[in-house]
Amino acid sequence: MINPFSKLGISDDVVNAVKDLGFEAPTPIQEQSIPVLLEGNNDFVGLAQTGTGKTAAFGLPLLELIDFKSNKPQALILCPTRELCLQITSDIKNFSKNISGANVVAVYGGANIMQQLREIRIGVQIVVATPGRMLDIIGRKAIDFTNVKYVVLDEADEMLNMGFQEDINDILSTTPDDKKTWLFSATMPPEVRRIAKNYMESPVELTMGTKNTGNVNIEHEYYTVRARDKYAALKRIVDFNPEIFAVVFCKTKLDTQDVAEHLIKDGYNADALHGDLSQQQRDKVMQRFRDRHMQLLIATDVAARGIDVNNVTHVINYSLPDEIESYTHRSGRTGRAGKTGISICIVNSKEIGKIRQIERIIGKKFTKADLPTGFDVCEKQLFALVHKVHNVEVNEAQIEQYMPRIMDEFAELSKDEVIKRFASLEFNRFLEYYKNAPDLNSTADDRGERGERGERGERGSRPSRGSDGYTRFFINLGSVDDFTRGDLLSFVCNNGKISGKAVGKIDLKGVYSFIEVMDDTADSLLNNFKGVEFNNRGVRIEKTADGDGGGRSRGGFGGGERRSGGGGYSGGGRSGGGERKSYGGGSGRREGGNSGGGFRDFSGRSREDRGGSGAGRRESGGSDRRRRS
Repeated sequence: MINPFSKLGISDDVVNAVKDLGFEAPTPIQEQSIPVLLEGNNDFVGLAQTGTGKTAAFGLPLLELIDFKSNKPQALILCPTRELCLQITSDIKNFSKNISGANVVAVYGGANIMQQLREIRIGVQIVVATPGRMLDIIGRKAIDFTNVKYVVLDEADEMLNMGFQEDINDILSTTPDDKKTWLFSATMPPEVRRIAKNYMESPVELTMGTKNTGNVNIEHEYYTVRARDKYAALKRIVDFNPEIFAVVFCKTKLDTQDVAEHLIKDGYNADALHGDLSQQQRDKVMQRFRDRHMQLLIATDVAARGIDVNNVTHVINYSLPDEIESYTHRSGRTGRAGKTGISICIVNSKEIGKIRQIERIIGKKFTKADLPTGFDVCEKQLFALVHKVHNVEVNEAQIEQYMPRIMDEFAELSKDEVIKRFASLEFNRFLEYYKNAPDLNSTADDRGERGERGERGERGSRPSRGSDGYTRFFINLGSVDDFTRGDLLSFVCNNGKISGKAVGKIDLKGVYSFIEVMDDTADSLLNNFKGVEFNNRGVRIEKTADGDGGGRSRGGFGGGERRSGGGGYSGGGRSGGGERKSYGGGSGRREGGNSGGGFRDFSGRSREDRGGSGAGRRESGGSDRRRRS
């Protein structure tokens, strides 16, 4: 039987690689676009939702059109984020594994530019790049695009949303005029239409479904709650779906950290993905999510671009996006490759208008749902546990030797009593938490409620942590050890044998950090940390002196004193020199003066400018210069 991909004109070497990946038949976008692109004579615009197989739609034809006997760049693929860049590169390498001499290079910010330059010098036919890093390499005159025949703009709408219009212009100006441009996008805003007009000549346009519409396999729901109840509503949604595997979208990096941190404290398997993480930290978070070692990934729009993870059950919009079109990209994280998914929005009554706007754009109606009651959640969890026990795989050979002792332990209990006790192991926790649980659903009467403060109002729904009742600790671990705040929280709780709910503020630095814990757990934390090691070095944890801000300014405008507990946190006052003190050497942060020079975290992670008026963000290693994930 002839393979369906062979019928489209794909060679046997590539078809066999595709079969090894488990693809049996092309998706609609692949079936329609591959024959057109294989001709290699036309510019092309392909509109299809995220998760419909766009990478193979342009990647497979490129492998048929490129001369792999030549080691010069012949195809350039531009995409908005490093995650998507790595994903596309991985896919094309897998597709081309049977092609002799095929070389694909990923060029993106946040990674070693010298290594990328070495790979380019060795020889490459396909370059996959983010715009900022590509411009850096062009500026070094380290690449020659005179032989480029094909340029692919993937996720073109998002590249424009991220402010890459000027960069795209500069990059395309270095490519030949007779190249063919292929543009792929989930939506078709006017800006993308202008790209097609400026860079293409009579392009073939293919639209799968109606323009800008959502994936037909995704259900859309919204819950209306008071702004202060958003976090409680999120927890209830998660608890009501015991097998949930979800991406939760927040508007800002601060919110992703905050929500993830509180979920971890409350016992959920979660972590944050945002632009302040180093590439190594991002890879670590994503690998945990792909391996399903994490249940909830809390992410910003930019950081989540390129997340290609199978079997995501839900997308939860903790905050609605500023750009309505971004909702299509968010919801596309679920319902991929023909599977079904659910996209949920948690909104307050003032945001119903945005829901109606999204409905018009995606062409689908949202279902207004009510948050489950505490009783509903407990019932759902109970029967999920029963189902799990009923279907558990029993290792007869291993368990048999323990059965006599087990039967002796349960000898005095009836069958009903044994079942009740097993069910209660997990069920009691939810019964206790949801005892007297309030109704979180908002009504029209809540519209005038004080505290409906938009996105920042969400914070009222999470526990506020002050200094009263908490002891502040110094610990000699930080971001240079590849810790996120979530990682540090887990490390301290596991080794200190304390609950996440006993932890207050976490202040993650470069080579050290500060963490607050409830006063009644402080002594046990110290005792449990004796002898703890990380990467073969001793972990030092100690109480900070009363009033020691751990590197916070004590001076005003006249040049205050700076202190750090062990990492060389240094800086002057807000204007003028001021005394500097540090305990222990090492690199830390430097803060610019009031005129605003910006600062960098010398552990390798770029940080935002903290000066008064001035320079914007700066990234090490020649990273993308505009908005990044």
